[in-house]
Amino acid sequence: MKVQKSGYDRMKRFLDFTVATTGIVLTGPLLGALAVLVLIKVGRPILFRQERPGLNGEIFTLLKFRTMKTPNEKHGLVTDEQRLTPFGNILRSTSLDELPTLWNVVKGDMSIVGPRPLLTKYLPLYSPEQKRRHIVRPGITGLAQVRGRNAISWEAKFSHDIYYVDNRSLALDSQILVETVRTVLRRTGVSADGVATMPEYRGTSD
Repeated sequence: MKVQKSGYDRMKRFLDFTVATTGIVLTGPLLGALAVLVLIKVGRPILFRQERPGLNGEIFTLLKFRTMKTPNEKHGLVTDEQRLTPFGNILRSTSLDELPTLWNVVKGDMSIVGPRPLLTKYLPLYSPEQKRRHIVRPGITGLAQVRGRNAISWEAKFSHDIYYVDNRSLALDSQILVETVRTVLRRTGVSADGVATMPEYRGTSD
């Protein structure tokens, strides 16, 4: 997949680096406090690490605070709903679990705004149109996240992602950031109906 760079993409990378670096410095004490709480309430390791596809489909390691216990059949911890802790639920609903992801932005794996990085196992399932979501760096927040987060269908999510890719600009990013604050304060769309996050994507018939 060929990356289509625009003048805004180059300016966006500078803004991402500046904002993420400043964010890490300003939230340093909060990051430390949350790390201790995750250790106490969720356990080791403190950080959740998972390979995700990024810009141009290249794989990187996503960092987040852990919100779920380790799978353990003997203790009935199998599904996401069973593994998600009350403290982890608070972290997710307030998006505080995303703070370590700022390091992914500093490294250039991600942007502040862009399509959310999904699971690598979904890569073979995308239609050619859906694959275009990888033309830009994935984001901590994005248009799909402020238009329903995990409570909308996969088709709606991909539609928002492609709209963002085709219309990315400083004005659209600013609008998404403002709407992100509202979404987080309202704690809406954290989960799809009946599951802790989103149902698994199984491809589209389009």
